[in-house]
Amino acid sequence: MKTDYIPELSEVRMVRRAPERPFLLSGDDARYIETCLRGVETAFDLEAFPGASLATLPGRNLIGKFIHWWRALEPQDERQREAHARLPGAIRLLDTVSALMEEMAQSRRSRST
Repeated sequence: MKTDYIPELSEVRMVRRAPERPFLLSGDDARYIETCLRGVETAFDLEAFPGASLATLPGRNLIGKFIHWWRALEPQDERQREAHARLPGAIRLLDTVSALMEEMAQSRRSRST
């Protein structure tokens, strides 16, 4: 695993934009993210969030872990390459959900004032 990379500004912003609480994910989206998470854990023999379910993971931690894996993991075989290749899609999905959650929160704040 590489440890000497410098995070890109866009990656830092994605993590900052992510909620501190769990992501609001629909059924298909939740299954996709869960599959990606478990696929990387299995392929690379990692355990990212021992004992925690996807529904309880803070959004910042989850997207931060996915970004770190995308940049740091070095796939060695086909199974690892396939799991690693799913990470950009999962990161984009989580970032889109972050933006939606942010807009919803701003809308609620503007209605209450």
